[in-house]
Amino acid sequence: MKIGDKVRFLSETGGGRIAGFKGNIVLVEDEDGFQIPTPINNVVLVGDKENYDSKNIIKRESLNRTENVHSRSNINDFAAEQNYAKDITENVAHNKAEVEERSGGDVLNCYIAFVPKDAKSFTTTAFDVYIVNDSNYFIQYSYCTAEGANWVLHSADELEPNTKKYIEDFERESLNDYDRISIQLFAYKRSKSFMLKPTVETQFRLDKVKFYKLHTFRENDFFDEAALLLPIVENDKTTRPLVVDAQQLKKEMFSSSSDDSSPKDTYARRYEDGKKGNPFLNKRKNDDIVVVDLHANSLLDTTAGMSSSDILSYQIEKFHEVLDKYKSEKGRRIVFIHGKGEGVLRHAIVHELQYKYKKYQYQDASFLEYGYGATQVTIR
Repeated sequence: MKIGDKVRFLSETGGGRIAGFKGNIVLVEDEDGFQIPTPINNVVLVGDKENYDSKNIIKRESLNRTENVHSRSNINDFAAEQNYAKDITENVAHNKAEVEERSGGDVLNCYIAFVPKDAKSFTTTAFDVYIVNDSNYFIQYSYCTAEGANWVLHSADELEPNTKKYIEDFERESLNDYDRISIQLFAYKRSKSFMLKPTVETQFRLDKVKFYKLHTFRENDFFDEAALLLPIVENDKTTRPLVVDAQQLKKEMFSSSSDDSSPKDTYARRYEDGKKGNPFLNKRKNDDIVVVDLHANSLLDTTAGMSSSDILSYQIEKFHEVLDKYKSEKGRRIVFIHGKGEGVLRHAIVHELQYKYKKYQYQDASFLEYGYGATQVTIR
Protein backbone atom coordinates (compact mmCIF):
# COMPACT_ATOMS: atom_id res chain seq x y z
CA MET A 1 0.00 0.00 0.00
CA LYS A 2 1.13 3.55 -0.68
CA ILE A 3 -0.17 7.09 -0.28
CA GLY A 4 -2.93 7.74 -2.80
CA ASP A 5 -4.18 4.14 -2.98
CA LYS A 6 -7.89 3.60 -2.62
CA VAL A 7 -8.95 1.31 0.22
CA ARG A 8 -12.03 0.21 2.06
CA PHE A 9 -12.56 -0.94 5.66
CA LEU A 10 -13.03 -4.60 6.55
CA SER A 11 -14.91 -4.37 9.86
CA GLU A 12 -17.29 -1.59 8.83
CA THR A 13 -18.61 0.19 5.76
CA GLY A 14 -16.70 3.07 4.22
CA GLY A 15 -13.28 3.79 2.82
CA GLY A 16 -11.22 6.41 0.97
CA ARG A 17 -7.65 7.22 -0.11
CA ILE A 18 -4.50 6.65 1.96
CA ALA A 19 -3.21 10.03 3.19
CA GLY A 20 -0.28 8.75 5.27
CA PHE A 21 1.12 6.15 7.65
CA LYS A 22 1.95 6.13 11.38
CA GLY A 23 3.56 2.81 12.27
CA ASN A 24 0.86 0.16 11.87
CA ILE A 25 -1.82 2.85 11.50
CA VAL A 26 -2.94 4.07 8.09
CA LEU A 27 -4.67 7.46 7.73
CA VAL A 28 -7.66 7.00 5.43
CA GLU A 29 -9.10 10.24 4.01
CA ASP A 30 -12.80 9.96 3.17
CA GLU A 31 -14.76 11.90 0.55
CA ASP A 32 -15.40 14.72 3.03
CA GLY A 33 -11.71 15.24 3.69
CA PHE A 34 -11.63 13.68 7.16
CA GLN A 35 -8.63 11.47 8.00
CA ILE A 36 -9.62 8.29 9.84
CA PRO A 37 -6.80 6.46 11.73
CA THR A 38 -7.26 2.74 11.05
CA PRO A 39 -5.14 -0.38 11.74
CA ILE A 40 -3.40 -1.37 8.52
CA ASN A 41 -4.80 -4.89 8.77
CA ASN A 42 -8.34 -3.46 8.79
CA VAL A 43 -8.19 -2.04 5.23
CA VAL A 44 -7.99 -3.64 1.80
CA LEU A 45 -7.00 -2.20 -1.57
CA VAL A 46 -9.73 -1.79 -4.19
CA GLY A 47 -9.68 -0.94 -7.92
CA ASP A 48 -9.50 2.64 -9.21
CA LYS A 49 -12.77 2.42 -11.16
CA GLU A 50 -14.97 1.41 -8.21
CA ASN A 51 -17.50 3.71 -6.67
CA TYR A 52 -16.48 4.47 -3.07
CA ASP A 53 -19.82 5.61 -1.77
CA SER A 54 -20.14 3.66 1.52
CA LYS A 55 -23.81 2.98 0.84
CA ASN A 56 -22.88 0.91 -2.22
CA ILE A 57 -20.07 -1.22 -0.74
CA ILE A 58 -22.31 -4.17 0.13
CA LYS A 59 -23.78 -4.12 -3.38
CA ARG A 60 -20.27 -4.01 -4.93
CA GLU A 61 -19.12 -6.99 -2.88
CA SER A 62 -22.07 -9.02 -4.09
CA LEU A 63 -21.44 -7.95 -7.72
CA ASN A 64 -17.71 -8.76 -7.55
CA ARG A 65 -18.45 -12.22 -6.15
CA THR A 66 -20.80 -12.93 -9.07
CA GLU A 67 -18.38 -11.62 -11.71
CA ASN A 68 -15.46 -13.67 -10.35
CA VAL A 69 -17.32 -16.92 -9.77
CA HIS A 70 -15.22 -18.78 -12.39
CA SER A 71 -11.90 -17.65 -10.92
CA ARG A 72 -10.83 -20.00 -8.10
CA SER A 73 -8.08 -17.62 -6.94
CA ASN A 74 -10.52 -14.74 -6.77
CA ILE A 75 -13.05 -16.91 -4.92
CA ASN A 76 -10.41 -17.93 -2.40
CA ASP A 77 -9.28 -14.34 -1.96
CA PHE A 78 -12.85 -13.21 -1.47
CA ALA A 79 -13.58 -15.97 1.08
CA ALA A 80 -10.38 -15.24 3.00
CA GLU A 81 -11.23 -11.55 3.03
CA GLN A 82 -14.74 -12.20 4.32
CA ASN A 83 -13.51 -14.59 7.02
CA TYR A 84 -10.93 -12.07 8.13
CA ALA A 85 -13.58 -9.36 8.39
CA LYS A 86 -15.79 -11.75 10.36
CA ASP A 87 -12.92 -12.54 12.76
CA ILE A 88 -12.28 -8.84 13.32
CA THR A 89 -15.96 -8.21 14.12
CA GLU A 90 -16.19 -11.18 16.46
CA ASN A 91 -13.02 -10.15 18.28
CA VAL A 92 -14.33 -6.64 18.80
CA ALA A 93 -17.60 -7.99 20.23
CA HIS A 94 -15.75 -10.53 22.37
CA ASN A 95 -13.40 -7.92 23.83
CA LYS A 96 -16.31 -5.63 24.64
CA ALA A 97 -18.05 -8.42 26.50
CA GLU A 98 -15.02 -9.25 28.65
CA VAL A 99 -16.08 -7.42 31.78
CA GLU A 100 -15.00 -8.04 35.33
CA GLU A 101 -17.72 -9.66 37.41
CA ARG A 102 -17.99 -9.37 41.17
CA SER A 103 -19.16 -11.81 43.79
CA GLY A 104 -22.88 -11.49 44.45
CA GLY A 105 -23.43 -9.50 41.27
CA ASP A 106 -25.77 -12.03 39.67
CA VAL A 107 -28.63 -10.60 41.72
CA LEU A 108 -30.14 -7.71 39.79
CA ASN A 109 -30.00 -4.29 41.48
CA CYS A 110 -30.67 -1.12 39.55
CA TYR A 111 -31.32 2.43 40.79
CA ILE A 112 -32.14 5.87 39.54
CA ALA A 113 -29.96 8.43 41.31
CA PHE A 114 -30.30 12.18 41.82
CA VAL A 115 -27.11 14.04 42.75
CA PRO A 116 -27.08 17.75 43.77
CA LYS A 117 -24.71 19.79 41.63
CA ASP A 118 -23.87 22.08 44.55
CA ALA A 119 -24.72 20.72 48.00
CA LYS A 120 -23.49 23.95 49.62
CA SER A 121 -26.31 25.83 47.89
CA PHE A 122 -28.90 23.15 48.46
CA THR A 123 -31.95 25.40 48.29
CA THR A 124 -31.13 26.50 44.74
CA THR A 125 -28.97 23.73 43.27
CA ALA A 126 -29.76 21.77 40.12
CA PHE A 127 -29.59 17.96 40.04
CA ASP A 128 -27.83 15.37 37.88
CA VAL A 129 -29.73 12.18 37.02
CA TYR A 130 -27.99 8.79 36.71
CA ILE A 131 -28.97 5.17 36.13
CA VAL A 132 -26.92 2.81 38.33
CA ASN A 133 -26.41 -0.84 37.36
CA ASP A 134 -25.19 -2.70 40.44
CA SER A 135 -25.03 -6.16 38.85
CA ASN A 136 -23.01 -8.38 36.50
CA TYR A 137 -25.61 -8.00 33.75
CA PHE A 138 -25.74 -5.73 30.72
CA ILE A 139 -28.96 -3.69 30.84
CA GLN A 140 -30.97 -2.10 28.05
CA TYR A 141 -33.15 0.63 29.52
CA SER A 142 -35.56 3.43 28.68
CA TYR A 143 -36.30 6.38 30.96
CA CYS A 144 -39.44 8.54 30.42
CA THR A 145 -41.45 11.20 32.20
CA ALA A 146 -45.18 11.80 31.90
CA GLU A 147 -46.68 14.62 29.86
CA GLY A 148 -50.40 14.45 30.50
CA ALA A 149 -51.61 11.09 29.25
CA ASN A 150 -48.45 10.62 27.12
CA TRP A 151 -44.79 10.01 27.87
CA VAL A 152 -41.57 11.77 26.87
CA LEU A 153 -38.40 9.70 26.32
CA HIS A 154 -35.36 11.21 28.04
CA SER A 155 -32.85 8.41 27.50
CA ALA A 156 -32.59 4.88 26.06
CA ASP A 157 -29.28 3.03 25.94
CA GLU A 158 -27.21 0.07 27.11
CA LEU A 159 -25.66 0.06 30.55
CA GLU A 160 -22.60 -2.10 31.15
CA PRO A 161 -22.24 -4.27 34.28
CA ASN A 162 -21.36 -2.56 37.57
CA THR A 163 -21.42 0.94 36.11
CA LYS A 164 -23.44 4.12 36.31
CA LYS A 165 -24.54 6.32 33.41
CA TYR A 166 -25.27 10.03 33.40
CA ILE A 167 -28.62 10.80 31.78
CA GLU A 168 -29.39 14.50 32.20
CA ASP A 169 -29.69 17.35 34.65
CA PHE A 170 -32.59 19.59 35.63
CA GLU A 171 -33.20 22.73 37.65
CA ARG A 172 -35.12 22.65 40.92
CA GLU A 173 -37.85 24.71 39.26
CA SER A 174 -38.45 21.82 36.85
CA LEU A 175 -39.38 19.30 39.57
CA ASN A 176 -43.05 19.42 38.58
CA ASP A 177 -42.06 18.02 35.16
CA TYR A 178 -40.88 14.86 36.94
CA ASP A 179 -44.17 14.06 38.67
CA ARG A 180 -44.35 10.59 37.10
CA ILE A 181 -41.41 8.52 35.89
CA SER A 182 -41.45 5.32 33.83
CA ILE A 183 -38.47 2.99 33.55
CA GLN A 184 -38.26 -0.14 31.42
CA LEU A 185 -35.27 -2.48 31.30
CA PHE A 186 -34.14 -6.00 30.52
CA ALA A 187 -30.91 -7.73 31.52
CA TYR A 188 -28.56 -10.18 29.81
CA LYS A 189 -24.95 -11.35 29.56
CA ARG A 190 -22.71 -11.70 26.54
CA SER A 191 -20.67 -14.72 25.47
CA LYS A 192 -21.78 -16.84 28.43
CA SER A 193 -24.85 -18.50 29.87
CA PHE A 194 -26.87 -16.65 32.51
CA MET A 195 -30.01 -16.82 34.60
CA LEU A 196 -32.87 -15.13 32.77
CA LYS A 197 -34.22 -12.06 34.55
CA PRO A 198 -37.81 -10.80 34.12
CA THR A 199 -38.32 -7.72 31.97
CA VAL A 200 -38.89 -4.70 34.21
CA GLU A 201 -41.54 -2.04 33.66
CA THR A 202 -42.24 0.27 36.57
CA GLN A 203 -43.83 3.67 37.11
CA PHE A 204 -43.60 5.83 40.21
CA ARG A 205 -44.22 9.35 41.38
CA LEU A 206 -41.20 11.39 42.37
CA ASP A 207 -41.49 12.51 45.99
CA LYS A 208 -40.63 16.19 45.53
CA VAL A 209 -40.49 16.73 49.30
CA LYS A 210 -37.21 14.81 49.37
CA PHE A 211 -35.56 17.46 47.20
CA TYR A 212 -36.11 20.04 49.92
CA LYS A 213 -34.60 17.98 52.74
CA LEU A 214 -30.82 17.72 52.76
CA HIS A 215 -30.77 14.61 54.98
CA THR A 216 -32.54 12.53 52.32
CA PHE A 217 -29.37 12.78 50.20
CA ARG A 218 -27.04 10.25 51.79
CA GLU A 219 -23.58 8.80 51.45
CA ASN A 220 -23.53 5.77 49.16
CA ASP A 221 -21.28 3.30 47.35
CA PHE A 222 -21.75 4.80 43.89
CA PHE A 223 -20.94 8.52 44.20
CA ASP A 224 -18.43 10.63 46.07
CA GLU A 225 -21.27 13.04 46.83
CA ALA A 226 -24.42 12.42 48.85
CA ALA A 227 -27.20 11.24 46.53
CA LEU A 228 -30.86 10.25 46.53
CA LEU A 229 -31.12 6.64 45.29
CA LEU A 230 -34.50 5.21 44.30
CA PRO A 231 -34.61 1.45 43.59
CA ILE A 232 -35.92 0.26 40.24
CA VAL A 233 -35.02 -3.38 40.89
CA GLU A 234 -33.68 -4.61 44.21
CA ASN A 235 -32.54 -8.20 44.78
CA ASP A 236 -34.31 -9.24 41.54
CA LYS A 237 -37.61 -7.70 42.72
CA THR A 238 -39.22 -4.80 40.88
CA THR A 239 -40.37 -1.93 43.05
CA ARG A 240 -44.15 -1.48 42.95
CA PRO A 241 -45.20 1.86 44.40
CA LEU A 242 -48.71 2.28 45.77
CA VAL A 243 -51.16 3.83 43.31
CA VAL A 244 -53.91 5.94 44.88
CA ASP A 245 -56.79 8.17 43.85
CA ALA A 246 -55.37 11.67 44.16
CA GLN A 247 -58.79 13.34 44.18
CA GLN A 248 -60.01 11.12 47.00
CA LEU A 249 -56.86 11.82 48.99
CA LYS A 250 -57.33 15.55 48.47
CA LYS A 251 -60.79 15.34 50.05
CA GLU A 252 -59.33 13.49 53.01
CA MET A 253 -56.65 16.12 53.55
CA PHE A 254 -59.19 18.92 53.65
CA SER A 255 -61.67 17.02 55.82
CA SER A 256 -59.15 15.78 58.41
CA SER A 257 -58.65 19.23 59.90
CA SER A 258 -62.32 19.41 60.93
CA ASP A 259 -63.33 15.76 61.36
CA ASP A 260 -60.39 14.82 63.57
CA SER A 261 -59.92 17.99 65.62
CA SER A 262 -61.05 16.48 68.89
CA PRO A 263 -58.96 13.26 68.76
CA LYS A 264 -55.93 15.27 67.72
CA ASP A 265 -56.41 17.72 70.56
CA THR A 266 -56.64 14.77 72.95
CA TYR A 267 -53.17 13.43 72.24
CA ALA A 268 -51.39 16.48 70.80
CA ARG A 269 -50.94 18.13 74.21
CA ARG A 270 -50.01 14.81 75.81
CA TYR A 271 -47.00 14.31 73.54
CA GLU A 272 -46.01 17.89 72.85
CA ASP A 273 -42.70 17.52 74.69
CA GLY A 274 -41.79 14.42 72.70
CA LYS A 275 -42.22 16.24 69.39
CA LYS A 276 -39.32 18.54 70.21
CA GLY A 277 -36.91 15.65 69.77
CA ASN A 278 -38.57 14.12 66.72
CA PRO A 279 -41.28 15.81 64.62
CA PHE A 280 -43.20 12.64 63.82
CA LEU A 281 -42.31 9.99 66.42
CA ASN A 282 -43.62 10.24 69.99
CA LYS A 283 -43.18 7.63 72.69
CA ARG A 284 -45.74 7.38 75.47
CA LYS A 285 -44.55 7.46 79.04
CA ASN A 286 -44.95 4.54 81.46
CA ASP A 287 -45.74 1.81 78.87
CA ASP A 288 -44.46 0.26 75.67
CA ILE A 289 -46.73 1.98 73.12
CA VAL A 290 -45.17 4.24 70.50
CA VAL A 291 -47.49 6.85 68.99
CA VAL A 292 -46.85 8.21 65.49
CA ASP A 293 -48.84 11.15 64.14
CA LEU A 294 -49.07 10.79 60.36
CA HIS A 295 -51.07 13.96 59.74
CA ALA A 296 -49.37 16.12 57.13
CA ASN A 297 -49.22 19.17 59.40
CA SER A 298 -47.32 17.11 61.99
CA LEU A 299 -44.81 15.68 59.53
CA LEU A 300 -44.15 18.75 57.39
CA ASP A 301 -43.53 22.40 58.08
CA THR A 302 -45.47 23.26 54.94
CA THR A 303 -47.22 21.39 52.14
CA ALA A 304 -46.95 24.28 49.67
CA GLY A 305 -46.29 23.00 46.15
CA MET A 306 -47.09 19.39 47.08
CA SER A 307 -49.84 17.37 45.46
CA SER A 308 -52.07 15.01 47.42
CA SER A 309 -50.09 12.04 46.11
CA ASP A 310 -46.82 13.66 47.20
CA ILE A 311 -48.16 13.99 50.74
CA LEU A 312 -49.40 10.40 50.84
CA SER A 313 -46.05 9.08 49.60
CA TYR A 314 -44.29 10.98 52.37
CA GLN A 315 -46.70 9.64 55.01
CA ILE A 316 -46.23 6.04 53.85
CA GLU A 317 -42.46 6.53 53.86
CA LYS A 318 -42.64 7.56 57.52
CA PHE A 319 -44.84 4.55 58.24
CA HIS A 320 -42.15 2.25 56.79
CA GLU A 321 -39.42 4.13 58.64
CA VAL A 322 -41.05 3.56 62.04
CA LEU A 323 -41.75 -0.15 61.43
CA ASP A 324 -38.18 -0.71 60.25
CA LYS A 325 -36.88 0.99 63.39
CA TYR A 326 -38.80 -1.33 65.74
CA LYS A 327 -38.81 -4.52 63.67
CA SER A 328 -36.50 -6.33 66.12
CA GLU A 329 -38.61 -5.49 69.20
CA LYS A 330 -41.10 -8.36 69.36
CA GLY A 331 -44.33 -7.39 71.08
CA ARG A 332 -43.81 -3.66 70.56
CA ARG A 333 -47.10 -1.83 69.97
CA ILE A 334 -47.21 1.19 67.68
CA VAL A 335 -50.23 3.43 67.19
CA PHE A 336 -50.40 5.30 63.87
CA ILE A 337 -52.68 8.36 63.93
CA HIS A 338 -54.02 8.75 60.40
CA GLY A 339 -57.36 10.50 60.89
CA LYS A 340 -60.79 9.55 59.71
CA GLY A 341 -61.59 11.62 56.63
CA GLU A 342 -62.22 9.50 53.51
CA GLY A 343 -59.99 6.71 54.79
CA VAL A 344 -57.41 6.81 51.97
CA LEU A 345 -54.40 6.98 54.29
CA ARG A 346 -55.82 4.18 56.46
CA HIS A 347 -56.41 1.98 53.40
CA ALA A 348 -52.84 2.64 52.27
CA ILE A 349 -51.52 1.57 55.69
CA VAL A 350 -53.68 -1.58 55.73
CA HIS A 351 -52.50 -2.41 52.21
CA GLU A 352 -48.87 -2.26 53.36
CA LEU A 353 -49.63 -4.38 56.43
CA GLN A 354 -51.38 -7.05 54.38
CA TYR A 355 -48.73 -7.37 51.69
CA LYS A 356 -45.40 -6.26 53.19
CA TYR A 357 -45.84 -6.89 56.93
CA LYS A 358 -47.99 -10.02 56.90
CA LYS A 359 -46.66 -11.28 60.25
CA TYR A 360 -47.59 -8.13 62.11
CA GLN A 361 -50.90 -7.95 63.96
CA TYR A 362 -53.01 -4.82 63.53
CA GLN A 363 -56.34 -3.50 64.83
CA ASP A 364 -58.19 -0.25 65.48
CA ALA A 365 -56.54 1.63 68.31
CA SER A 366 -58.45 2.61 71.45
CA PHE A 367 -61.34 4.91 70.50
CA LEU A 368 -61.24 6.43 73.97
CA GLU A 369 -57.60 7.50 73.72
CA TYR A 370 -57.14 8.16 70.00
CA GLY A 371 -60.59 8.69 68.54
CA TYR A 372 -61.73 6.88 65.40
CA GLY A 373 -58.68 7.59 63.21
CA ALA A 374 -55.87 5.39 64.55
CA THR A 375 -54.49 1.90 63.88
CA GLN A 376 -52.43 -0.13 66.33
CA VAL A 377 -49.71 -2.44 65.01
CA THR A 378 -47.99 -5.12 67.10
CA ILE A 379 -44.52 -6.27 66.00
CA ARG A 380 -44.35 -10.08 65.69
